[in-house]
Amino acid sequence: MAGPDFDTEIKQLRATMSTIEQVLDLDAMRREIADLGEQVAAPDLWDDQDNATRVTGRLSALQGEVDRVTALAGRIDDLEIMVQLGQEEGDASTLAEAETELARIHKTVEALEVRTLLSGEYDVREALVTIRSGAGGVDAADFAEMLMRMYTRWAEQHGYPVDVYDTSYAEEAGLKSATFAIHAPYAYGTLSVEAGTHRLVRISPFDNQGRRQTSFAAVEVVPVLEQTDEIDIPDEDIRVDVYRSSGPGGQSVNTTDSAVRLTHIPTGVVVSCQNEKSQLQNKASAMVILKAKLLALKKAEEAAQLKELKGDVQASWGDQMRNYVLNPYQIVKDLRTGFEVGNPTAVFDGELDGFLEAGIRWRRGQDRAAEN
Repeated sequence: MAGPDFDTEIKQLRATMSTIEQVLDLDAMRREIADLGEQVAAPDLWDDQDNATRVTGRLSALQGEVDRVTALAGRIDDLEIMVQLGQEEGDASTLAEAETELARIHKTVEALEVRTLLSGEYDVREALVTIRSGAGGVDAADFAEMLMRMYTRWAEQHGYPVDVYDTSYAEEAGLKSATFAIHAPYAYGTLSVEAGTHRLVRISPFDNQGRRQTSFAAVEVVPVLEQTDEIDIPDEDIRVDVYRSSGPGGQSVNTTDSAVRLTHIPTGVVVSCQNEKSQLQNKASAMVILKAKLLALKKAEEAAQLKELKGDVQASWGDQMRNYVLNPYQIVKDLRTGFEVGNPTAVFDGELDGFLEAGIRWRRGQDRAAEN
């Protein structure tokens, strides 16, 4: 069996990498890294802790993106040298190792190439994710908590900072809802394909008769606002309610009315934040979430566009976009793309890239079909 044509394969890899670098605009990323580096070096950076956290988080995420692309280009260079040495010395083991590395690089480049398909208006933004338990009682609340862990583990694996803004705990177990931000370039474009209804089938750990239970949770993803976005909210359009935080206690938590709920009266959009120590901090964080959701509403002129941006969040029978089946067999399957994995434990531990890549390619295909 003939081995790969290394020269042709490496040439194609370099061409693909060149396209990826142009689309991602690494030069612009490096300029922003330099600017953020100067801000980080400023002695008064931490006088404004919220801004300092934003700046350092953005710097870390951008540097990680650039390092990822640079390291991949270096692996292609190393592969070329390995092939040359193997061919010159007639070393079959070196060439076999090169073939294995070529396959690994192909897989990594394909994953990175998916990023170039993210060309939507807000795809480059960071993401605000809201998870709500749906039909299924306590199992649904537990499922919502499992999904939150899944997304935060995915972010951790990629080195993306996560800020939890609000967690509303269910009475027996799990979460009624949770809202958190993932700070990374293209986080919104990447995670927006997760929006919709997720369905879990398993033997319920909360049923003393050991019966199989089906439960649902809804995932909503919206882009984080930037300072250049014009979202003006008159004070009279917002109702502010304060209350005591729920869930695990801690310093000042559950002892003061520090949690904040904002209701946008014209649209009925409600957001809350309770994870900061002070009412002022919670109100500021809640405003970030509210503005992001109002931006989604502002840009969605029709109900169909809003559904595309926020996803189907009914969380009930017939609405699901992905099934997580733990009994009588084990599989996680996306109903839109057909992508499936036979190891639900790995998926719940954050191994989502396959689903995300398939979802992004599927959405791109849908967009092209609509254009035609």
